[in-house]
Amino acid sequence: MRLATLAGIPPSAAALDCYRRLDANAPDDYRQLAALLVDRWQRQGIATAGLGGGQGAGKSTLGKLLAEAGELLDCRVHVLSLDDFYLAKADRLRLAADVHPLLATRGPPGTHDIELLRKALRDLRRQTTVQVPRFDKGRDDRHGHRALQGPADIVVLEGWCVGASASANPSADLAMPMNDLERQEDADGRWRRHVDEALRAPYARLRADLRTLAFLQVPGLDAVRRWRLQQEQQRPPEQRMDAAAVGRFVQHYERITRRMLAELPPIADMVVRLDQGHGVCGLSFRA
Repeated sequence: MRLATLAGIPPSAAALDCYRRLDANAPDDYRQLAALLVDRWQRQGIATAGLGGGQGAGKSTLGKLLAEAGELLDCRVHVLSLDDFYLAKADRLRLAADVHPLLATRGPPGTHDIELLRKALRDLRRQTTVQVPRFDKGRDDRHGHRALQGPADIVVLEGWCVGASASANPSADLAMPMNDLERQEDADGRWRRHVDEALRAPYARLRADLRTLAFLQVPGLDAVRRWRLQQEQQRPPEQRMDAAAVGRFVQHYERITRRMLAELPPIADMVVRLDQGHGVCGLSFRA
């Protein structure tokens, strides 16, 4: 198993068998990651795990494989997506009116129902049936619920800013705009200060709920824009963003993505380095 060799950790017989039985149509590197991670978490008694990384890094793909690997390893794994816990459109529009217009756009910290998400994490560990919201990105709004059968052995939370932290020095770090979006639409910094405060409080509590953190380290913002544009091609034509729209959209995420790239590799429990072609070029586990 190539990735186990990269990490210098011999895979168990169970992980090897799991890898061989995972969906053959899925990317091979992500099949290896899923088998290695679930086997490792199961042996370590991990109950909650975070999976963070830039847009287009493959978190959803890996999440599906983690759930499948759990079935093969006789371990009930449920994967929650941060995206399912976006605030309803009406709530974001109220924030846009009361705080800053940029809060109408889903995705940045401050646009999720974090307390509902934390409750779902707790309930999935102890209840037999848990209702979690569905978010329809085409409608840009919540649309019903889905029922998850618990209790889960491992609950995984995947999302682009899972593991992100607030600025260590907000008065200096947030003063200067980082891109055109911040210069033109957040000249006074109200939006970025609101986002940072969200990371400092509710998102920090969420991070503390996670026993371990895996980080998919993208090679840079150019890759994020390219991969995000590729994702758009999988959507219905009438719902797709073009390159200009994707470029603007990614600017909402740039500041925190860059901070995560700088801060998380030394402290995440697992770091997966991705190359420009979306392959895994490095894998390390923290002791």
